[in-house]
Amino acid sequence: MKSIFNRIIGIAFLLLNLTTAFAQQSKPEDKYNRLEVMIPMRDGVKLHTVIFSPKEQSEKLPFLMSRTPYGVNKYPSPEKSGYIKDMAGDGYFFVFQDIRGRYLSEGKYEMQRFSRNKKDPKAIDESSDTYDTIDWLLKTIPNNNGKVGMYGISYDGWTTIIAATDPHPALKAVSEQATPSDMFLNDDLHHNGAFRLSYAFEYAFMEEISKTDSLFQFGNYDTYDWYLKLGPLSNINKKYMHGVLPSWNSYVKHPNYDDFWKKQSLPYRLDSPRLAVQHVSGWWDQEDMVGPQSAYKVLEKRDKNHQNFIVMGPWRHGGWAGGDGSSLGNIKFDVATGTYFRKEIQAKWFAWYLKGKGDGNFAEAISFQTGSNQWKNYTAWPPKEAIVKNIYFHSNGKLSFDKPSSTETRPFDSYVSDPAKPVPYRARPIEETYGPGSRWYFWLTEDQRFVQNRPDVLSWETDALTEDITVTGNPMAKFFAATSGSDADWVVKLIDVYPREYKKELKMSGYELMIADDVLRGRFRNSFSKPEPVTPGKVEEYTIDLHGVDHVFKKGHKIMVQIQSTWFPIIDRNPQKYVPNIFEAKESDYQMATQKVFHSVGFPSCISLPVVQ
Repeated sequence: MKSIFNRIIGIAFLLLNLTTAFAQQSKPEDKYNRLEVMIPMRDGVKLHTVIFSPKEQSEKLPFLMSRTPYGVNKYPSPEKSGYIKDMAGDGYFFVFQDIRGRYLSEGKYEMQRFSRNKKDPKAIDESSDTYDTIDWLLKTIPNNNGKVGMYGISYDGWTTIIAATDPHPALKAVSEQATPSDMFLNDDLHHNGAFRLSYAFEYAFMEEISKTDSLFQFGNYDTYDWYLKLGPLSNINKKYMHGVLPSWNSYVKHPNYDDFWKKQSLPYRLDSPRLAVQHVSGWWDQEDMVGPQSAYKVLEKRDKNHQNFIVMGPWRHGGWAGGDGSSLGNIKFDVATGTYFRKEIQAKWFAWYLKGKGDGNFAEAISFQTGSNQWKNYTAWPPKEAIVKNIYFHSNGKLSFDKPSSTETRPFDSYVSDPAKPVPYRARPIEETYGPGSRWYFWLTEDQRFVQNRPDVLSWETDALTEDITVTGNPMAKFFAATSGSDADWVVKLIDVYPREYKKELKMSGYELMIADDVLRGRFRNSFSKPEPVTPGKVEEYTIDLHGVDHVFKKGHKIMVQIQSTWFPIIDRNPQKYVPNIFEAKESDYQMATQKVFHSVGFPSCISLPVVQ
């Protein structure tokens, strides 16, 4: 009896403290009270958490939570945040947490922490930390309705979808936004085995050199020069890091698609949607465009209860979270896509699943179709009504829906790829990814004319289109190529070429807008786990998934395809001589190579376009 009385007194004392803390830490003009707490996990580690509670509460409210490695103390009161302002108007407790080992949280940080051994009651991972946090919130914060939702962008999107793999019963809906899916096949660190050098190095340094975000001091505003002078990748540790970055050491140790990469991936961790899941992706996401599409695809295979949905818009990485979204770089959409997403999609999603408000009628796939600039709803993604049409490469830089014939003047086009003079992936200067003045956020919409006259970039284009062509789904590059080396990278870009005189906006005349793109490292053409040399001079077929698009190539525009072998420094330089581990390549391994791309009756290179009539 005495122990029960003591527990009641203890809970009352805790609630009194919470009320006092809310009152003391909020500003008079804020609509929310603010509380900072350290929440204990099952292994005793405490995680720094900020909780916002509405000052006026007429009903029991659900929780909306986000977990991040980027520090939560900077977050303003919810009604002042453009990202969640519309949800704040509906009424929620908002919870923000520093993940283990970052900023003010205790414990050791591990990038994309592996899933725990569930047989060990003390084992932890991001899912268990989320579970323990939710359990604490439900038992501690008064006047909650017993329901929790999660949301977040990028790493925060990843912690969100990971929470859904082993969810607390109170977790009812999640919106993962721009999550990475597979760090070797796509997203932040590699694309089809090709290493994303500048991003992978700079991000590892930013997250692992200290508990708070830090920028590497290049001493060069144009990092293209720094990375070129760096030489072989082995010089990162030899000259600069000396083994202090765990992630970089992992890159070096795991150059191929082994269990280290597979067990981190979402396809390995996901099974079926156990609660409502919303995936959000941007067509020009420079970091994690593929992740949400991949996660949606995996869960959709076992979505028996119609709980798996996807939203795609004309955004950069996280671009839907702020601003009105009516433009991106030089490209205008004439619609406030960001505002629409936050108010009509995100807010209504959580209002239904956490508060039972609204009609709960959500389309399977919601997409902003670029070119036509309108929102579209689909019953499946990719849409089943799309018909695949091949658009073929021809001599003299021509591109058409007609197959190559025996009258082709040349069976191939060629160029010399020189690792000492790599093609920049965007117009220089190439600022540090998250450094001052960086144009990293918009580079996927940059005008591709900056490389068109380079001798190591091939281009093919159609005549001006006589009618609109709508491409909705996953374009696939299927081309035949040969190299004089024993390894090669192949970068493919699908481009919308504006009319020579674009009267709607003259400065956009002739603009070359990249609609889809990706890269494949030749050694992985047959297997990502078992790389093999390319036979010099042998014509081989390469297939590259260019991933989801929903775009109308308008009448009067042209369709263009570009192919090149370097994309520096977002992709490291391929030595073009096969070595077992490029991270251990020597300066002498890097060599020039002659690349040939074929377009003949026997080798009909093309892009397969999913066309909707």
